[in-house]
Amino acid sequence: MSRPSAAPRRGRLFRVTAAVAVLLALAGYVVVQYLNGGGGSGPPRCTAGSSDGTTYELSPEQAVNAATISAVGTSRGMPERAVTIALATALQESGLRNLDHGDLDSLGLFQQRPSQGWGTTKQIMDPVYSARKFYEHLDKVHDYAHLPLTVAAQRVQRSAFPEAYAKHEPDAALLASALTGRAPASFTCSATKSAVAGDPAKVRSRLAREFGPGVLPAGRPAPSTDVRLPVHGTKAAAGGTAHRSGSGPGADAGSGKQRGWELAHWAVANSAALGIERVSYGGRVWAAGTDETSWGKADTRSGGTAGQSPDEVRISLAK
Repeated sequence: MSRPSAAPRRGRLFRVTAAVAVLLALAGYVVVQYLNGGGGSGPPRCTAGSSDGTTYELSPEQAVNAATISAVGTSRGMPERAVTIALATALQESGLRNLDHGDLDSLGLFQQRPSQGWGTTKQIMDPVYSARKFYEHLDKVHDYAHLPLTVAAQRVQRSAFPEAYAKHEPDAALLASALTGRAPASFTCSATKSAVAGDPAKVRSRLAREFGPGVLPAGRPAPSTDVRLPVHGTKAAAGGTAHRSGSGPGADAGSGKQRGWELAHWAVANSAALGIERVSYGGRVWAAGTDETSWGKADTRSGGTAGQSPDEVRISLAK
């Protein structure tokens, strides 16, 4: 009996090997593009960093929600620890996404349930409302600022998996230190320049809703694509209320400088959503669409800070 030729087998083996090599090369390209942001053309991303080099990366959607949670907390006069607890809870419950679904009738950033008295579906799907409700309940937890994070969060959430909050504490603490302004120039986004003009009225409306009306300067704003925010000496000056059970060693009065960085980081977090292309404060500038996404010195960025008060955050919108 004649033996089958080895040539067809070698041909099939070559084709299979070539196909596998192509697939591996394609997979490697996708991974590199994802990790490196596609050589500048990848999706926008935001990063909170610390002085020791630790970073936490999140999407623009997550950044907006995190900034809202932080702003609502500080506008109530809550300490940074409360913001950390709220962010860790939202990271566990929704991944910092405003979900319209969940277990049973759970909804929103904190997976609050209309049937359990948290509010209507429409209310819970409003990140500002849901954050306020979380802080209202947290503020009733005695000495929450000194409790383990998972204990404080569980007393609000009544979760079936109470220990799950603990794993998010390091990332939540990093985000809180940046978004409350305690860590200057520590929050950036790689947003591209917006093709749509920003709306100053919309920016002011969002600021007032999340921080309180006192965050805006008095009087009618001059026609401009810039939004200028005076930096008050304390966070309470922005229209918030003083916190209660979080007072004491865990409380944060909020210096003028910290307040300025809080507002500046909020603007960067909302840059993609609101068409913000430049934010300047304290002699530093963040600009969308630049190769460098970190905060640079004012004289190295387009637009600079000419005519800007040192006690002012300037938000420039796409025209």
